[in-house]
Amino acid sequence: MTSQAEAAQNGGGGGGGSRRARLREKLNSVSHPMIGGLPFSLDFNELSDEWKAYAAEELRETPENVEEGLKILREKLAGEPDLVVPTTQEHLEKFLRPCKWYPDSAFELMKRFYKYRASHPKYCQDLTPTNERTVIMSGVLSPLPRINDDGVRVFLIEAGKKWKPKEVTLDQMFRGVIFYLEAAISEPRAQVCGVRVIVDMDGLSLSQVTHFTPSFAGAVAEFVQRCLPCRLKGIHIVNQPIIFNMVFAFFKPFLHEKMRKRIVFHGTNWGSLKPFFDAATLPKKYGGELDFAEDPVLSEKFFSYVMNFEDEFLASSKNGYVKPQKS
Repeated sequence: MTSQAEAAQNGGGGGGGSRRARLREKLNSVSHPMIGGLPFSLDFNELSDEWKAYAAEELRETPENVEEGLKILREKLAGEPDLVVPTTQEHLEKFLRPCKWYPDSAFELMKRFYKYRASHPKYCQDLTPTNERTVIMSGVLSPLPRINDDGVRVFLIEAGKKWKPKEVTLDQMFRGVIFYLEAAISEPRAQVCGVRVIVDMDGLSLSQVTHFTPSFAGAVAEFVQRCLPCRLKGIHIVNQPIIFNMVFAFFKPFLHEKMRKRIVFHGTNWGSLKPFFDAATLPKKYGGELDFAEDPVLSEKFFSYVMNFEDEFLASSKNGYVKPQKS
């Protein structure tokens, strides 16, 4: 490896889960925002025996496959000197888990992920709490406090009446989504169980629709379908007005059949959400039990919380190709 790669390896979390240990220690020392009477917290705990068994069955995560996957992926990275990333287990498993521990697939995913970051700096460069303050404070994006019973992390995007394009651009919103997803894929359980996203389009206006373009839709679709190292379990659209069809028309040509099947349109049929979300996880306004009332300082609480991890986000932003790579 190059000296740069060695620096990335040493600075990217250390061995033996030390980075997660530091993060767990930090979590114990910070205050957590309360949402509906529940504290929100990132989860850097190692997998419980229950989730280890699930990972073994669902992802082929056995000791033999883990050992082989890590060995081969490290060998492949050694032959890619321009890709400067940590080679610790906790970093590599972010890419191996969504690929069910097949190292060839994980290596290709890793290359696509970091090439995307290099070629789309307006969406991916320097994703830190400080730089994403505007979108975090807007309240458009909210990770929900309770993990679903199936282990899935749930995010809410309110891209209708809460979204004010003069204050938060589409590019900023997408940066915010990537920011929160990168936080989620640092959680071992979310790596194994995945993420679901609720997109609330209530109040979407024609003036907001004019901000969407085919190039933006293509960039989002490319990231989500080809580059995201995450088990995206579903995108659930609620409260969509008729003009949402104009927005979806931008994305539809770029969507693969597999992704189309994971996009579910619910309108206001809250009963149709029940197969995907536990009542305790889902906000009351969508037929659940979570008291997700409007809190004027909730966004400020979220921002203060993620600011505790500024250094971690900054370190992560330095990983990648040392120069843009051709596809």
